[in-house]
Amino acid sequence: MDLVIIDTGCANLSSVKFAFERLGVVPVISDDFGVIRRAGSLVLPGVGAAPYAMDNIKAKNLGSIIKTAKQPLLGICLGMQLLFETLEEGGKIIKGLGLIPGHVGPLDTRDLPSPHMGWNQLHPLSDFALMNGVDSGDYAYFVHSYGAPLSEFTVAACHYGNPFTAVVRKDNVMGCQFHPERSSKVGAQILKNFLDLSA
Repeated sequence: MDLVIIDTGCANLSSVKFAFERLGVVPVISDDFGVIRRAGSLVLPGVGAAPYAMDNIKAKNLGSIIKTAKQPLLGICLGMQLLFETLEEGGKIIKGLGLIPGHVGPLDTRDLPSPHMGWNQLHPLSDFALMNGVDSGDYAYFVHSYGAPLSEFTVAACHYGNPFTAVVRKDNVMGCQFHPERSSKVGAQILKNFLDLSA
């Protein structure tokens, strides 16, 4: 199985790569269409601003290959947000990849600081295999100011001021709002589950 981390030019690719290497898998980092198309599974990481990330995806013409991917695809942090139809950032609406219905907007943190940064609890809402071995109340590491509300596609929720989607899934497409590569044993378990889904 070839695992490809899609190089959008807006993510810390090394930390994601090292996390999979710790599980015994050596990913390929690439923005090459042929490499992506032949991959057994795909990871779409991302950090920073959504407009910049989508501009990079457009500049590299990666949108079509991501949208038509049939392999298991995992978005991480901003990479998960980009999977949705639309995103709001800086008062502007940005068109996402449209693989998951819904909108990503500013977190309603109530009186809590934004961004949401640090360890918080996951609460699985379905028995989807990506969450095998993850119990309600287990902690993952988050860094974000924007999020998706709960929906029929929510696999796990988190609460920070208000509930939001921590793990999402539609068909072969799934995403983690947190950073599994920085989430210790829980993150490693989720990445292992993703590899198992891709086997």
